[in-house]
Amino acid sequence: MAQEEIIFPNNIRNIRASKGMRMTELARRANLSLSAVSKIEKGVRRLNQKQLLNVCSILGCKLSDLFIHETDKYADKWQNEIKRRLTDNEDSGLKVFGSGLRKIRQRADKTIAETAKAANMTLSVYHKLEVGQREVYENEIEPLANVFGYTASQLFDEIARLYNSGELNKQMNKVKERVKAVLEPCNPASGLNMNCGLYGAQLYDNARKKLVPVFGTPSEKSIKFKKSDENMIVAPVSLEGCCCVYAIEPNSKRLGGFIPENSYVFADASVTPAVGDLAVIVDADFCSLTENDTVSAQIAVVRKDSSGKLYGHISNPDEKVTGKTMHKVIMVLMK
Repeated sequence: MAQEEIIFPNNIRNIRASKGMRMTELARRANLSLSAVSKIEKGVRRLNQKQLLNVCSILGCKLSDLFIHETDKYADKWQNEIKRRLTDNEDSGLKVFGSGLRKIRQRADKTIAETAKAANMTLSVYHKLEVGQREVYENEIEPLANVFGYTASQLFDEIARLYNSGELNKQMNKVKERVKAVLEPCNPASGLNMNCGLYGAQLYDNARKKLVPVFGTPSEKSIKFKKSDENMIVAPVSLEGCCCVYAIEPNSKRLGGFIPENSYVFADASVTPAVGDLAVIVDADFCSLTENDTVSAQIAVVRKDSSGKLYGHISNPDEKVTGKTMHKVIMVLMK
């Protein structure tokens, strides 16, 4: 029997259970079907960025909490399940058939969508055949073979020939590499400390590319600044993949309405501002901050004093702002 591959090992079920929440409640609040939530918790279906943030909000956890950590007691269980499913699919010949089918389709210069339509299959069903997650039924094989100008017998013979000649090794090895990426910890490009996360083909970093962490929220006279992924928002399209960018919610009243309320200010930690730029000024060394540190920050216009040193200026009230770190503001967007 074909086994769907684990593509999203996660802690969602464990976190939900610790909150005493039923799967039906999570499905209702996340606006997902019960079947979809079940598949997500089993690791055979992913969530998109908005869904990830919504689930975090519902469960009251950080994005990084959803991903399996090497030290988690459930890590071995996930790894063993991933290996078992891969082995089951290989032993049953489904990986060989799927890889052969893909090779023949590519050689015929047909897309997955074109092949599925010509074989009278849904795109989802045909895709599962190619990745070895589903058997091909007797009433399906002849129409599928005809798409490539074969009989059913000829299709099987050609796949056997490709396998015996070693032409399928590259494609089958890609599957193994993908599984290997799920099993082995990797270092996140985001720079956030994930405590030896098992990202599942770098799932955290893939999700992170389309998200921006919110490091700052307004306090009485400044901005409370915390370098953490505890709160994240979907990135504007132009900032997707910019791992050095973060957002803060400005203290608009202190700025005299210079920046509107209910907005996000986006800053780039890799860019030092110049005179005249708007900047986020942090009163600590940004690079040395951990996710547990909370410091103060301000938004100000960059000026230069008589000695050539950069500082921040807030016009209302007239105030000089200094700090250990300055980052250029690159965008302001309404929420």
